Amino acid sequence: MELKLRVFLADGSSIASDLVSFLERSGFIVSTAVEGKQALSLIPSFDPDLIILDVLLPHINGRDVLRYLRRDGNWTPIIMLGEVGDAAERAMALDEGADDYLLKPIAAQEVVSRIKAILRRINSNTFTTSSAGYFICGDLKFDRTTHRTYLRDKSLKLTSKALVLLEYLMTHPGELLTREQLLDAVWGWDYPLGTRAVDARIAELRHMLHDDAKMPKFIETVRGYGYRFLGYVRVISDKTQTPHHSILAKTSPQSPNVTKM
Repeated sequence: MELKLRVFLADGSSIASDLVSFLERSGFIVSTAVEGKQALSLIPSFDPDLIILDVLLPHINGRDVLRYLRRDGNWTPIIMLGEVGDAAERAMALDEGADDYLLKPIAAQEVVSRIKAILRRINSNTFTTSSAGYFICGDLKFDRTTHRTYLRDKSLKLTSKALVLLEYLMTHPGELLTREQLLDAVWGWDYPLGTRAVDARIAELRHMLHDDAKMPKFIETVRGYGYRFLGYVRVISDKTQTPHHSILAKTSPQSPNVTKM
């Protein structure tokens, strides 16, 4: 028997009851909260597959709930529901770790469609090393349990999207990944700033990793296409640093269309 997916909805507005009913009719198990403090107390025990947060929650607003969850290492997919259509507002929420941002009023069917799309994207991006503790490439370590990155054993302060992007790159070493692929995998196709968001987070990663774009050690630019993660990535199964298996980033000889910049 297929297990039902669990959705947590934090929304005290008038649309909440209708949305809950539709989610339940669509086969989801739903738990709710009407304000931010209540949401933070209930989410850990409910352990949802996806969270929906109204931006205008009382006491602790939805954006702050999002920040608290991400800061505590909770990377459950989150959809924000807002009433402000400004691209900058949406971009800030997405950069803080939201997986989607929908404007009210919104049809319940579209919410369900977005939920399914996010969960499909996550499942399609699931790497064969889902049980891995962390990845190592030279002096670079990515801890999947805590979502922290270390360079020469020094912790790096990265934005949430840069962390997700780095994890995706390290799980696809040697692959030529287009900006559109990265945008879809990390942000979702409807991200308001488009592929510029990918370039901005790549620039952040290069800065923090001290990676020279002209002579890259980790991230190579392929002009007209996208990016490639270079080097060997070792997969560590636990904190004992016992290798589960290794991934070899296979790179072909440089061709004229490859520019390291």
